[in-house]
Amino acid sequence: MNASLIVSNILNPPVLFFFLGMVAVFVKSDLEIPAPFPKLLSLYLLFSIGFKGGVELVKSGVTQEVVLTLLAAILMAIFVPIYTFFVLKVKLDVYDAAAIAATYGSISAVTFITAGSFLSELGIAFDGYMVAALALMESPAIIVGLILVNLFTAGSKDRDFAWSEVLQEAFLNSSVFLLVGSLVIGVLTGEHGWHVLEPFTQGLFYGILTFFLLDMGLVAARRIKDLQKTGAFLISFAILIPLVNAAIGLLIAKLIGMSQGDALLFAVLCASASYIAVPAAMRLTVPEANPSLYVSTALAVTFPFNIIVGIPLYLYGINLLWR
Repeated sequence: MNASLIVSNILNPPVLFFFLGMVAVFVKSDLEIPAPFPKLLSLYLLFSIGFKGGVELVKSGVTQEVVLTLLAAILMAIFVPIYTFFVLKVKLDVYDAAAIAATYGSISAVTFITAGSFLSELGIAFDGYMVAALALMESPAIIVGLILVNLFTAGSKDRDFAWSEVLQEAFLNSSVFLLVGSLVIGVLTGEHGWHVLEPFTQGLFYGILTFFLLDMGLVAARRIKDLQKTGAFLISFAILIPLVNAAIGLLIAKLIGMSQGDALLFAVLCASASYIAVPAAMRLTVPEANPSLYVSTALAVTFPFNIIVGIPLYLYGINLLWR
């Protein structure tokens, strides 16, 4: 693998500020981001990429490649939690296995955004419609995880959650709602809307991303201590499963005929794990699962692995496959 790809990724300002956040925790600095602010930053990032994705979708139109990509995204969002559930069930109970499987079946929008930043730094083009794939992969894993819990605990105890609450949490949680809503508004307003909002959605974007990753570094470093509860099995899972999912994603991307930039974003979507939307849903619907397991593996292991090593590694694989 070309070491310059890793160096280029690490020297990307948002990634360096992620490191700075982790270092702040390790050296016991009192640096912290006030609690409401990170939520605002995450909403801004979702709004910006959703809106830009809608505008780009109008430009590209609904082509065969777009349809195949979106279908592939839904397929992976269903397939990943199913197969990872059976891998996890070897060592864990049904509740923890289903919660972690759902976490890895869903996606990390910030990892996706970081990959887009990496591609922009390298001058590699990618299509805005990939944001639609991001939106479609957020929710199905939650549904699949809950179906698995119901199937494998049938007869052992009654589960008293309402499916209406599950569906609302899966499809109307703040991140999904804002992402999809911004995408639709981008489609409706097109180029005119883009020119009106460009100073806000584009000019501020990388500064906000950098500040958000600083906070993510703080949070990830604080979660590292929870890894003692997960053991070697889950730490290995949190590194190896993203590699497997990215490899599957790249093969699908090659089969569909995606460009290299789109293939990287699709691989990142397949390889990432949710640490916001799915954990919130699992706390509500599967209280028997241990949050320290599915949150710490996704946030303290998979997220840093992907933004530091995974993204350049997946691009290296693309360079080999697309050669």
